[in-house]
Amino acid sequence: MMKNPIPKIAPLLLLLLLVLLPSALALDFVFNGFNTSDALLLFGNATVDQSRTLTLTNDTTFSIGRALFESKVPTRRPNSSYVYPFSTSFIFAMAPYRNTLPGHGLVFIFVPFTGINGVSSSQNLGFLNRTNDGKPGNHVFGVEFDVFKNEEFNDINDNHVGIDVNSLKSMEAHEAGYWPDNSNGTDEKLFKKLTLNSGENYQVWIDYNDSLISVTMVRAGMKRPVTPLLSVPYNLSEVFEDEMYIGFTSSTGALVQSHKILAWSFSNSNFSLSESLVTTGLPSFVLPKASVFKSKGFIAGVTVGGLFAIGLCAVLAIFLIKRQRQRARERAEMEEWELEYWPHRITYHEIESATKGFSEENVIGIGGNGKVYKGVLPGGVEVAVKRMSHENDGLREFVAEISSLGRLKHRCLVGLRGWCKREKGVFMLVYDYMENGSLDKRVFECDESKMLSCQDRIRILKDVASGVLYLHEGWESKVLHRDIKASNVLLDKEMNGRLGDFGLARMHGHGQVANTTRVVGTVGYLAPEVVKNGRASTQTDVFCFGVLILEVMCGRRPIEEGKMPLVEWVWQMMVKGELFSALDERLRAKGEFDKEEVERLLHLGLLCAYPDPSSRPTMRQVVKVLEGRTEVNDAESEDMDAYLLQKMHNGEFWTGYSQSFGYGSHPTFEDIKQSLSSSMSLSWSNTTVDGR
Repeated sequence: MMKNPIPKIAPLLLLLLLVLLPSALALDFVFNGFNTSDALLLFGNATVDQSRTLTLTNDTTFSIGRALFESKVPTRRPNSSYVYPFSTSFIFAMAPYRNTLPGHGLVFIFVPFTGINGVSSSQNLGFLNRTNDGKPGNHVFGVEFDVFKNEEFNDINDNHVGIDVNSLKSMEAHEAGYWPDNSNGTDEKLFKKLTLNSGENYQVWIDYNDSLISVTMVRAGMKRPVTPLLSVPYNLSEVFEDEMYIGFTSSTGALVQSHKILAWSFSNSNFSLSESLVTTGLPSFVLPKASVFKSKGFIAGVTVGGLFAIGLCAVLAIFLIKRQRQRARERAEMEEWELEYWPHRITYHEIESATKGFSEENVIGIGGNGKVYKGVLPGGVEVAVKRMSHENDGLREFVAEISSLGRLKHRCLVGLRGWCKREKGVFMLVYDYMENGSLDKRVFECDESKMLSCQDRIRILKDVASGVLYLHEGWESKVLHRDIKASNVLLDKEMNGRLGDFGLARMHGHGQVANTTRVVGTVGYLAPEVVKNGRASTQTDVFCFGVLILEVMCGRRPIEEGKMPLVEWVWQMMVKGELFSALDERLRAKGEFDKEEVERLLHLGLLCAYPDPSSRPTMRQVVKVLEGRTEVNDAESEDMDAYLLQKMHNGEFWTGYSQSFGYGSHPTFEDIKQSLSSSMSLSWSNTTVDGR
């Protein structure tokens, strides 16, 4: 009787599958130069030029360029946590433009999808954006080559290489460069630094094997170093899907440069494939040095002879003398602050063209010192131009905004792009354009369809609190805003709150006390101690923020004719046990809010606006309460949350609320007038103090 042959054949088929499966999943490719017919997907500003170079970005501001291999590559064994090893190498250059600050960088990426939706330019590198950064569900991996130090992402410096997993906060980073073969990667004195945005060509190797990520780089044409720049143990099984797209992404912001890829290899089976890349005879993108000694005119002059050389030197001397005198005249007409902040200067012609000659149809607002115009700069970038009047001491406000906001960088502050001083007494500031106007208009001056919901108001207040905390603690100097109010909070395209108008801001060192005795601010937001002694502090900013909370949540201005001041009215509602009734009646009619969260916010607003400065929380404490964090992990917190919650719910704490000062928690316009000493200076308008 014949036996069944299948049992003998089955092991052979299994062995055959085990042999053929790796080869079926293997992927190898080498690009020594590119052309439009290559297997690439291009997005944003990415192009392939005539020199067969893949160019991701050009001199367009706030742009993104992304290039991906046309099909997904296998990265993880199906239904398994095993990640296939891979090795990739590429040659890149960051080509700067003359007389232009370079930025921002490029990233080699693994992503689960094509396109550039869900990413942003500037510091986000076209990789992620501020709303999805850090989310595990991104399933993205990248190695960044970044030339901008961004505090938001804890960047180590402005010339670094970092490994990014689902976030632009690198899990490991190091200054760009390489370890020579005579070092073991521990002695920083032996480390050779490389400048990423020099225009030079650099070769990079990125390998992954046995849960170890290694990154190496040198100048193109050099031997690959033995010691990697970065070597990080990390299992990518939770990051990678079974198949992923691979490629490059980069971006520009106000800083621009051209990000270029000259060659690229990838393999998940052959780690020596990078040796096939051509590293010599490549185009160079290094800007030539402008030296007079290398100019043709100078060489020709030297060869002419002695007499002509003497004549040339005489002409040159006359020219230099005239030029020096001209510069001296120009310098004599400039104030000292102009010399300090000149890198941000924009020409009057550019601003005039952007605003269509300061057309009335471009007016988007009118402030205490002039009008604000919408403008469009070359490249299509929308901006807001604040034209300031010299009649109301505009120079002081102008310099204040440049010296403070001009150097502050935070996502919750309105960005200052530049400034212009056409002639004495005519000043202009150029800001990022905020598409959705001011918070004030979205609370008080809009129809019901555009009115902010309760959750939107709370989210925007959190944004403002984050910005104020940065002013108080997050920069090299302490910055007092001194005019926090709804009309100074602007809303960007994504309805994020950004604090602006730094015309009254003052800076001083941490641990120092502000020495001004000028009473400045807006009536209704002034803390009692400012009226009494004219001295601002971080606690006076906290007071303003408390009034802002109540104003936004109650839908009432701090002072309205014929009505009780807002803070005292909310306090009385709390005493009666009817605090929730203080919520904007339009929001109560709509519903869709958390009553407990609303009451907690109103309590916090009252606590921030408490008459006694020592009883108010710090902005760091305010931010923690707004974020709903109850854990206390550091010694300096000192049970902060429990302390605040006790104050916010202790009825006895509020009994002296209106009795701390003769005029209650909110001084009126007349109260301020009567409280001023003869030594204080004050400028009046109908609604503001010190010309605001």
